[in-house]
Amino acid sequence: MNLPRLPQLRRLVRGRPSGAAVRVEPSRFTARDNVSEAFAGILQRPARSALTALGTVLGVGTFVAVLGLTATTSSQIDARFNLLTATEVTIEDIAQEKNNFAGPGFPADADERVGRLGGVQHAGVFYTVRLDDTDGGVRSAPVGGTTGEGDNTGVIAASPGALQAAAPTMAQGRLYDEYHSSTKQRVAVLGSSVAARLGITTLDTRPAVFIGSEPFAVIGIINDVKRKSDLLLTVTIPRTTAEEIWGPPESSGTTMLIATDIGAAQQVAQLAPTALRPDHPEYLKAVPPPDPRTLRSGVTSDLQQLFLILAGICLVIGAVGIANTTLVAVLERTGEIGLRRALGARGRHITTQFLAESGALGALGGLVGTSLGTLTVVSIAVIRDWTPVIHPATVATAPLLGLLTGVLAGLYPAWRAARIEPAEALRR
Repeated sequence: MNLPRLPQLRRLVRGRPSGAAVRVEPSRFTARDNVSEAFAGILQRPARSALTALGTVLGVGTFVAVLGLTATTSSQIDARFNLLTATEVTIEDIAQEKNNFAGPGFPADADERVGRLGGVQHAGVFYTVRLDDTDGGVRSAPVGGTTGEGDNTGVIAASPGALQAAAPTMAQGRLYDEYHSSTKQRVAVLGSSVAARLGITTLDTRPAVFIGSEPFAVIGIINDVKRKSDLLLTVTIPRTTAEEIWGPPESSGTTMLIATDIGAAQQVAQLAPTALRPDHPEYLKAVPPPDPRTLRSGVTSDLQQLFLILAGICLVIGAVGIANTTLVAVLERTGEIGLRRALGARGRHITTQFLAESGALGALGGLVGTSLGTLTVVSIAVIRDWTPVIHPATVATAPLLGLLTGVLAGLYPAWRAARIEPAEALRR
């Protein structure tokens, strides 16, 4: 700070006539002085300064890590979407909605017709079997032999192609095939949850389940599926067997599941209704996969909103810490502030001095937080064998965010310091 020196004041007084006003050059507080004073105040208590900046470090680091990880995982979301949802098409039977006198929308050879389309891997029709209350539900023993466990278990009738399109992972056994379907075999595949409820833990004993009074041999237990997750909670039997026992299904409850190659789903969804019903394609409603960009933006938005709230909380905690430490520094340095004011420092000089200190703490915390956040993103990407993605604007903005947090936190302490009267401060 450039203040008028005592010899200069004497020369000014001697060189002027008696009674003439003495012109004193106003004090100046340059940017260089401001920065040097700010860092001197920070380095005077390094441990306190480091702990004060920790909140800003955590907040800015979380901010960078959140934006970097969401950008990095977006490509992984796209890849999984392409492999699963983007290769799935469903076709619903709406024949009764179009014509009350229409029969089933799906022909008997629906699987074969769709299977001839290019890009189709597996396709099959399925529906939920409607059981009467008198049937007794699903049991692991003959009717009357149990207390009724599993009575609420659903039963799905599906062609072999529908099971294959669901891409199941088998815990034990196998899926039924075209032979079981064409010969109307009474076989069943259980979801893992259903098998546990019915007490079936192994296929070595050749277990059976009873749907009403009809026995079905259990030939497989599904551990997981990539599509149609309700298969884990149901008993699945061949479609032809279900039609022979309980009759044809209701038209409105039949659906076809199609698994396609990547990039073929939209085309298959357009061609499938015509391939199935050339006479009345309007009887079938194809549901193509949603736009992958919409799914990605939705998932990314949810992740960003959740974690940015956490980053904001960390920044608020950091701002409170900086404000508290700066206010304590003002109270501890009251004598110094009074001396500066007595030597000619103005109120705005004191304000800028403490704002510079709090801003420097925030900026240092922002730089360290940016480095830690970037390191976190790169480390996680390397561990998961991903490609790290961090937008340059994020790295450039994060330190500025720390600086802004520090300046805002120092507004009240700096205003408080500027209001200290020199005479009162020097008496302490």
